[in-house]
Amino acid sequence: MKINDRITIEDWELTEQFTRASGPGGQNVNKVSSAVELRFEADRSPNLPDPVKRRLRRLAGRRWTKDGAVVLQVSEERSQARNREIARERLAELIAKACEKPKRRIPTKVSKNQKRKRVEAKKKRAEVKALRGKVDGV
Repeated sequence: MKINDRITIEDWELTEQFTRASGPGGQNVNKVSSAVELRFEADRSPNLPDPVKRRLRRLAGRRWTKDGAVVLQVSEERSQARNREIARERLAELIAKACEKPKRRIPTKVSKNQKRKRVEAKKKRAEVKALRGKVDGV
């Protein structure tokens, strides 16, 4: 399975397990194992660089197991073949997203002019509130 020009996932790294899907389907749902559980041993994969593995772990969230595998479960379609395709596409998208290096955030400062404007606005507001007080009798 090709992710990009540098990363390809070999078939031996993926294991698929088929189970019966829940939901509508009539009598067919009790006979056919159409749901697929795709397991990718990401931690042991020689094709993924370490930074990509770390980002993949963060992106996978609950789908990342303790032993370092990504587990995807798909039971959207009634066809087993289509569910397999969807699971593989989702895994490819997840790995492709992990390959993108996030941009570093550059912290910005508030300009002196903005600070001055904020203080002036506060003073003006304080003055308005001070003028609402009781008037001394003349």
